[in-house]
Amino acid sequence: MSTTGGVRPIAEGLFEITGGEPRLIVARCASCRELHFPASDTCPYCGDPCDTERVGPEGRLRLFTVVHRAPPGYRGPVPYGFGVVALTGHRLEVITRLTEIDPARLRPNLPMRLEVAPLYTDDDGQAVLSWAFAPVAAAAS
Repeated sequence: MSTTGGVRPIAEGLFEITGGEPRLIVARCASCRELHFPASDTCPYCGDPCDTERVGPEGRLRLFTVVHRAPPGYRGPVPYGFGVVALTGHRLEVITRLTEIDPARLRPNLPMRLEVAPLYTDDDGQAVLSWAFAPVAAAAS
């Protein structure tokens, strides 16, 4: 059955919006306590079971680049920022799309904030939501 209009996540179990705030759904190992994203039932570090929890929305940019050519299967806009963001309050870094595409506006340790927004419209006319991190605007002095 075809659905026209509406929205859907790019994949289930990656993010959610709770109380108006986006959060990534990560897994924490019951034994070694390590976090990983995307979440899975089994810890990639020790093989023990994991539970899910929500993290975000703040982080700091570690590494970045700008992608000028779409990888196979990617349907979003090009160019796009791509980088590694360390999540505030957690020992977890995620590989992620960035909303900023100007490398002059990016730098290591830049405060970032998680956003969930449409990435593209699918063949059924649904907006496909994905996550990305955006630079936090500097506070006015």
